[in-house]
Amino acid sequence: QVQLVESGGGLVQAGGSLRLSCAASGNIFGFNVMGWYRQAPGKQRELVAAIRSGGNTDYADSVKGRFTISRDNAKNTADLQMNSLKPEDTGVYYCNLRIPTSLKDFTYWGQGTQVTVSS
Repeated sequence: QVQLVESGGGLVQAGGSLRLSCAASGNIFGFNVMGWYRQAPGKQRELVAAIRSGGNTDYADSVKGRFTISRDNAKNTADLQMNSLKPEDTGVYYCNLRIPTSLKDFTYWGQGTQVTVSS
């Protein structure tokens, strides 16, 4: 079994910065993708950023140039540095780990951490 533990959320004023961290433990093998998703009240969960074990990254258009995702494969951690935060970045941020295999994708979620950006 795999567990994901997030930390680093909180309340910040617009224009400020926060850093989220995700630590994965358990049976993590081979190629995988770690990502951060967020869910605002009344909205669907959306991808914010993802990083493959080889280092390639994807970002939502709304965060490009402001957020940076990084990972440490040896420690199975993924961080999300969020700069120039906006009120619309408010939401619960979830860490995600996806391990694709030829048979199925194994997907795991953290418990979520609240990020609130005040105007």
